[in-house]
Amino acid sequence: MLHCQERAMASENLMGSLQYEATCPICLGDFKDPVIIDCGHNFCRACIVQCWEGSGTAASCPQCRETVQQRNLRPNRQLANVLKIVKQLNLQVMKDAGGERMCVEHQEPLKLFCEEDQTPICLVCDRSRTHKAHTVVPIEEAAQEYKEEIQAHLKTLRKEREKLLGFKVTGEEKFQEYLIQTQTERQKLVSEFQQLRQFLEEQERLLLAQLEKLDKEIGKIQNENITKFSEQISRLSELISELERKCQKPASEFLQDFKSTLSRCEKGKFQQPVEISPELEKRLNDFAQKNIAVMETLRKFKDVLPSEVETRRGKSLGSYRLVNVTLDPDTAHPQLILSEDRKSVRWEDTRQDLPHNPERFDTEICVLGCEGFTSGRHCWGVEVGNRGSWAVGVARESVKRKGGISPNSEQGIWAVERCWDQFQALTSPRTPLPMCWDPRRIRVCLDCERGQVTFFDAGDESPLFTFPLALVPGEKIRPWFWVGGSQLRLSP
Repeated sequence: MLHCQERAMASENLMGSLQYEATCPICLGDFKDPVIIDCGHNFCRACIVQCWEGSGTAASCPQCRETVQQRNLRPNRQLANVLKIVKQLNLQVMKDAGGERMCVEHQEPLKLFCEEDQTPICLVCDRSRTHKAHTVVPIEEAAQEYKEEIQAHLKTLRKEREKLLGFKVTGEEKFQEYLIQTQTERQKLVSEFQQLRQFLEEQERLLLAQLEKLDKEIGKIQNENITKFSEQISRLSELISELERKCQKPASEFLQDFKSTLSRCEKGKFQQPVEISPELEKRLNDFAQKNIAVMETLRKFKDVLPSEVETRRGKSLGSYRLVNVTLDPDTAHPQLILSEDRKSVRWEDTRQDLPHNPERFDTEICVLGCEGFTSGRHCWGVEVGNRGSWAVGVARESVKRKGGISPNSEQGIWAVERCWDQFQALTSPRTPLPMCWDPRRIRVCLDCERGQVTFFDAGDESPLFTFPLALVPGEKIRPWFWVGGSQLRLSP
């Protein structure tokens, strides 16, 4: 028995040492999610983050005051494993001590409870200066009192849990009803629009068939008239030639068979063409009235359901000024061909013999717009087509012109590009754009007041990507274009 007690006391001493090493220097409790910093000291992750809250990227160690980097918090998995072993050893020590926890400092059973410090203590601790003036009660009595308090809290918490469970079930049922309702409305909407599409397609086919029938009838009358006119013109031309020849003959020969000649002239009078019958004209008018009624109905339907495209267009582009951008030939790479009006540009394999002026791009296949902006809100359109590679955006006036460049904001270029059917923003690194986005025309909107440039799909005016601009006071921002195997055309 004595041997067991000695072994338990020795274990308590070891536990005291281990417990000290397993204690966070900030919260003085067991490590929770321990991390190690640059100087080698360990802390709870939550403790060190809270301690450094409000500091910059660098801070000081709370233990040795050495300056370290905040972001270099590395999980200390070895220490976490040691903590697990300490807890297991603590359980073994309690088992060796007959199930009672021992005071780490005095190796005495924890028989008392200090109400001021809210911690179990031994009889020696009770006589020490630390706890001498404190209210101390037997540990079993304190446990019973606090158990009753905990039981009261448990009762309240269980009621709250039951209430929340009820809310959860009710909420799930309600949301399920909403989902069923939206699904029902979706099915109704799809069905109604499918029927409407079928009806419109049938009406279109019917109306086009009626028009085709009218076309054939009118064409038939037209062809009959053309045939008759051609025959009459030919007959009259022959008669005119014959009469002209007759007028050239002597009097005796001219007057021969004169009565027959006059009779033929009378028969050769012009005949009126066949006109469209009143019945056919009425059918044409009826069809026109029906077509007007159909168009009016469709316009009313559009008015009832205003286009989201129009709404977005009004909100997003209303305050921008449309700019008539033209291309600057002095900046164009020698393999770029500009149109006479300087509104379109295309790439050719042959390199032109152009002056090597400082403004010209000599390596990258780029060209700038003539216009430069330092203030205000401006926008312009670019037709990019559906093939080839291209990039469209804006650049600083001071953008590098000679040698190779990597187009991105660090180089003073803010743009979007198409490269091998991939669309991306020229950030660093590149930002992929939605796969469903395949524009034929792009609208570039430059806002010098807010310091940003936004790209829109000009087809439906949906915003695609926005760059923040690092503007330099007084320096112009100019339209920028990169052309690779494609053709770009500028438009308002």
